[in-house]
Amino acid sequence: MALTRRFVDTVQERAQRDPAYKAALFEEALQALLDGDHEGAKELLRYFINATAGFQTVSDRAGLPVKSVMRMVGPNGNPTLDNFANILRAIQEEARFQATVSVLAQHV
Repeated sequence: MALTRRFVDTVQERAQRDPAYKAALFEEALQALLDGDHEGAKELLRYFINATAGFQTVSDRAGLPVKSVMRMVGPNGNPTLDNFANILRAIQEEARFQATVSVLAQHV
């Protein structure tokens, strides 16, 4: 008998019981996006959506069809900036998060 668990199940359970973990997961997705790691950002957003509100709730809040949202954050997804922004807004509303951005000047 295998003693392993599915990673998505572990993420979901942790996100449901630990608000700081849930916030960190969303923060990592946004940081991956800003760092240019679009595939990583989409993957983390998939984990986040599955672990929290679910795709139906996010799609309803974003005003987009559920299958479209699933495709947009899927491995081959290529959402428009408007749609991606709507998904991020919907996630923040549902999770009651407010994402902010800090800009730090690098001295050369």
